[in-house]
Amino acid sequence: KTEMAWWGVGLAGIAGGLVFDRMAKQSSSSEICHGVRDAIGNTPMIELPSLSKATGCRILVKAENFNPGGSIKDRAALMLLTRAEERGQLAPNSDSCIVEGTGGNTGVALAMLAAASGYQAKFAMPAAISTDKVNLMQLFGATTFRQPSKPISDPEHYYNVAKRLGQLENHVWPDQFENTDNGNAHYKWTAPEMWRQSNGTIDGFMCASGTGGTMNGCSRYFKHVKPSMPVYLIDPPGSGLYNYIMKNDTSFSSEGSSITEGIGITRLTNNFRGALVDKAIKGTDEEAVTMAYYLLRHEGLYVGPSAALNVVGAVKMARELGPGHTVATVLCDTGDRYLSTLFNPTWLEKKGLTPRATKRCDLTFVGE
Repeated sequence: KTEMAWWGVGLAGIAGGLVFDRMAKQSSSSEICHGVRDAIGNTPMIELPSLSKATGCRILVKAENFNPGGSIKDRAALMLLTRAEERGQLAPNSDSCIVEGTGGNTGVALAMLAAASGYQAKFAMPAAISTDKVNLMQLFGATTFRQPSKPISDPEHYYNVAKRLGQLENHVWPDQFENTDNGNAHYKWTAPEMWRQSNGTIDGFMCASGTGGTMNGCSRYFKHVKPSMPVYLIDPPGSGLYNYIMKNDTSFSSEGSSITEGIGITRLTNNFRGALVDKAIKGTDEEAVTMAYYLLRHEGLYVGPSAALNVVGAVKMARELGPGHTVATVLCDTGDRYLSTLFNPTWLEKKGLTPRATKRCDLTFVGE
């Protein structure tokens, strides 16, 4: 029997998810979650009927926006926090402080878990990220540092600010980019759930990458259970991963910029180093924005631009594999994080990104 368990912090959409056997941490005699940690994971796997019809493939999405903190980063945050506790770096209900450099969702997830565990939290982030994410971190009690756009070599880059904060007494910096506990969360939890929920029918996996954690864990697991499975990456403008994968460009050269958050990078992280990726393709902001509104109007799904870009990638992969295949991706987060940007018509108009009007099964806005 499936039971809906909702957890909120006074903001619509920061919702819980379906309660099954929450990552095997609960007693078999009860479906009650012992705190918010136990509510993370076992999110629904959803087929998108209109996209399946349009492509001739079965398009599946792992609805990570159903996690308590509203994103896939809940999983990485839980693993990073748990491992730090096991190493004795953090002690619950102490004066310990969690520090991280984040594009937003890891900060929200860690802020939520810090509040539930009795920790303080401090996060450094790019100034350009959505104010909705920053406000939510602060509502959970975190201190935030919004840093101007700088190259990674600059001391004021948000990653370097987080690193310095982590050197303070009683401050712990998990370092989600280089700490492979991030990727292991998806190898241990996310990918096995997807494989189980699909009854082992997934033929191809596709997603974008930022820290490299999701791609690391999912690609390794899928290649373990099905070595022939193709794993593709979709890369937004401004990221160097496409050139790294397809051209062996170790300088991670890139062009342009993107409104997507938390994905795209111009360096090789420890997490991405362990990923098993067969091919990279490019995606655009125009495709991501229109797909976000397509999913809202034709699939009833309310997600952010990075999740929408993943679905764009799934459509492109389906076209390449051909009819009859099953393609899976992840919905990274909820649309509530982007009320001031993606779902703000004035903001979109200023960016020249007003979404195209679409009809059901009309995917002409997705390029080749």
